[in-house]
Amino acid sequence: MNKSDIITQDHGGGGKLSYNLISEIILPSFDNPCLSKLDDGASLNIKGEKIAFSTDSYTVDPIFFPGGNIGDLSVNGTVNDISMCGAAPLYLSAALIIEEGFLISDLKKIAQSMSKAANKAGVKIVTGDTKVVPKGAADKIFINTAGIGFIPKNINISGHNAAPGDKIILSGTIADHGVTILTQRKGISFDTNLKSDSAALNKIVEKIVSVSNNIHTLRDPTRGGVSAVLNEIAIQSKIGIKIYEDKIPVKKEAAGICEMLGLDPLYIANEGKFIIFVVKQDADKILAEIKRDKLGQDAVIIGEAVLDHPGKVIMETKIGGTRIIDMPLGEQLPRIC
Repeated sequence: MNKSDIITQDHGGGGKLSYNLISEIILPSFDNPCLSKLDDGASLNIKGEKIAFSTDSYTVDPIFFPGGNIGDLSVNGTVNDISMCGAAPLYLSAALIIEEGFLISDLKKIAQSMSKAANKAGVKIVTGDTKVVPKGAADKIFINTAGIGFIPKNINISGHNAAPGDKIILSGTIADHGVTILTQRKGISFDTNLKSDSAALNKIVEKIVSVSNNIHTLRDPTRGGVSAVLNEIAIQSKIGIKIYEDKIPVKKEAAGICEMLGLDPLYIANEGKFIIFVVKQDADKILAEIKRDKLGQDAVIIGEAVLDHPGKVIMETKIGGTRIIDMPLGEQLPRIC
């Protein structure tokens, strides 16, 4: 049996293999107009109302890390997927798959962190499920969350809507979450103050959609990082993307660890950042609105959508050259969320 005949960890990395898995196996099996958009959540019309609906599963290792744990990560992640549709999240479900032998005290901590995160985001967990599997059949605990929310009638946000001339705004420093998880793995030791950027983004998104009706695309760069998201949008919208290396915000600690380990911050997961494609004339006021929020103080315009090289992402380097930012092939850091 060849490696190409089986699922590997790389298929879960948010890169080319993930994209191929979805486009070649999942999508043909369930294809419909809502799913085929391949956005962070589905945008549905139900009796005259626009609804966003999304689901996600969390298998992060370790389950506790600086800045959060698998519980608040699962709440924030689904709140953010709903928000990336331009919606105001309202209700979540939560399903827990727990390995036999898991500490009840740890389960209490996780449940409490989920409750705290939901309260902070202004959403309610209204239904759920628990399953317990035999020792060794899972790794401690896995969580699935799903959510719904209303999309304002004047909002039409999708990865298909980015257009040449759009400015691209990144809401803050990248790679914080992925590098933090990496530093907590067994056998790896770094003296660092980095912590996960896990946060609910719905309140800041609500602010910016009230400022402009000309936001074309919103996306949070989780698995696969900024590179995967920009490549997906370039393919969806059939545009080219140009970004500037000297505009990409990265904390010195994260950049140093990435350089030491041969990792590119553009390919590393984030859990509290988002990318916006917005018409040029609204970019500055959107940027100013983001910067007013503590989650967006490091926001910056990192590039623009262009007519050239459709479907590709090109970065102008600090020394004036250019290089292609390809979609990652597989998983640099497995089980990052």
